[in-house]
Amino acid sequence: MDIIVGGGKYGVEAAKYLERNLKSYVVVDPDTNCAAVHELNLEIAEGVEDIKKGGRYFLGKGIEVLPNLVLKLSPQYVFPTAPVHVVAEALRIGYDMKPWNEIVDCIASGLPFRVIVSAGRGSIVVSYNRDQECLEKCPAPDICPVTKIRKPCPMHELVKFAWPKSFILVSQQLEPGLGAISGRDFSELIRKAEKSEKIVVATACRCHGVITALKRV
Repeated sequence: MDIIVGGGKYGVEAAKYLERNLKSYVVVDPDTNCAAVHELNLEIAEGVEDIKKGGRYFLGKGIEVLPNLVLKLSPQYVFPTAPVHVVAEALRIGYDMKPWNEIVDCIASGLPFRVIVSAGRGSIVVSYNRDQECLEKCPAPDICPVTKIRKPCPMHELVKFAWPKSFILVSQQLEPGLGAISGRDFSELIRKAEKSEKIVVATACRCHGVITALKRV
């Protein structure tokens, strides 16, 4: 049973993809008036305990429920469609962590300047198309259709080179414009974070990524 984080435009697109593939899922969003509630025929769950494998649910909760939800449902995919670094926020809130600001410059020093969109407050945003808008539903070819520059390697490999100790969740492109991370990898990250005082976690696809450093309060 898959998990969609965010019930907006991209969350609805993810849900429709899963429905076309006859998959069950739950949409998680604290906004009970979001697009997913209006556009999809979902059963409303009051809490994580109400979700049974095999249905299509809406859970009106925040990102703090993700660790428990992932461990309970063992999803194949998690779709991070909310406008935050979903996995990092789940760890920060769920395990009482805060930005590990001191390490950000060290991580940034291992990255080419031309891919850094922003850096600070514990996070670095990177992109091969730093300065322009991406194409809608781009298939992410080796040569960027916007910049016309060939990518030297997938962004997730560049992030690994910059900080080898980071835990990287690779966003797999399921169709043009739609990516998801492995539920198994997310579960492994949760178990690692439970035992860690400090952690660097990244989510990255072939073209873009976000790296977040966290430490215990």
